[in-house]
Amino acid sequence: MRYLYKPIYESLPVVYAALGATLFWLSYRYRDNDWSTPCAVVGLVGLVAGLMVWMRRRDYRATSADYMQRGRPVGRSADEPP
Repeated sequence: MRYLYKPIYESLPVVYAALGATLFWLSYRYRDNDWSTPCAVVGLVGLVAGLMVWMRRRDYRATSADYMQRGRPVGRSADEPP
């Protein structure tokens, strides 16, 4: 499996949110056109996707030490033998 380069991977939430905000603004700016409503929906989805990815990453980084200790008894550190 191939992975994305770290700078690209780290910038994805910003790209999603910026694209969503741009589409949302375009739908407001040109609200008399037929494509305004679909543009607003896609823009809102982009904003929500950017926020979700950012929040999920932030949560994982904050609790990654807890994820590594799953299955161990409470109070026992990762360095102690089972």
